[in-house]
Amino acid sequence: QVPLVESGGGLVQAGGSLRLSCVYSGRTFSSYAMGWFRQAPGKEREPVAAISRSGDNTYYADSVRGRFTISRDNAKNTLYLQMNSLKPEDTAGYYCAARGRRLGSFGLNWRRWGEYDYWGQGTQVTVSS
Repeated sequence: QVPLVESGGGLVQAGGSLRLSCVYSGRTFSSYAMGWFRQAPGKEREPVAAISRSGDNTYYADSVRGRFTISRDNAKNTLYLQMNSLKPEDTAGYYCAARGRRLGSFGLNWRRWGEYDYWGQGTQVTVSS
């Protein structure tokens, strides 16, 4: 059973907003650093944003910095991605991922999809022009 389930995707016009959620079904959510990735048809999966276990540190791809905000509520076992000023090029399947404790700096490695232990099944975001 996949322990991560995303929701909140949909169809939105350019300039609009969406809020994605990712719920973790285990008991140790605060033990995982978390990330959001996206993948458009015919393209490779790319990192979008990430957040440390405590939520104190956040990281963003240049393409979304200033428009997207990643956050987490450890009491609710939930990860969020607030997406504002959406553009057609943001259209993709969005996936959340969990990274367990391991050697190496998360801040240096958050972009590497191989660093993550669990993946959700994704939620589709479509931005119309």
